[in-house]
Amino acid sequence: MGYSDAGRRLHKVLAFLLVLMAAALVWTHVTPASQSLDLPAPVLAVAGIVAGFAIGVVAAVMGVAGGELLIPTIVLLYGIDIKIAGSLSLAVSLPTMLVAFARYSRDQAFTVLRGNSSFMIAMTAGTIAGTLAGALLLGVISNLILIPTLALLLLLSAIRLWRH
Repeated sequence: MGYSDAGRRLHKVLAFLLVLMAAALVWTHVTPASQSLDLPAPVLAVAGIVAGFAIGVVAAVMGVAGGELLIPTIVLLYGIDIKIAGSLSLAVSLPTMLVAFARYSRDQAFTVLRGNSSFMIAMTAGTIAGTLAGALLLGVISNLILIPTLALLLLLSAIRLWRH
């Protein structure tokens, strides 16, 4: 099995996981009686560690911060409101990104940034503006819109990964 076969298989597994997460989010959205898994605290702590480890591995392999997996996991595992889950995702992602940054810097994997500086600057500016706009909209947009939108984004990401 060559690298491309392993890469394709990984993309398909991740796409499948994204579809499962989207389905689970929609399910919790239409059945509000099941806000969380109601696991005992020690089991929930272990589940959180296992989920965090898995998300960290996926994030490192895919080169992402993991928010696309963190937010649904926080909502599904802990029954936390999606808006709070977004904030928690940022708090969890920051240390993850710092560790990844240190690791990739040591390997000089960021040399690609020099060749793509205009892209990086434009995306950073857009991300900062989007974050500010999102923060202003946080109290205005209902979970009735946020959860299906996140599920749709997960499905679109899954399609993209599947076709990669």
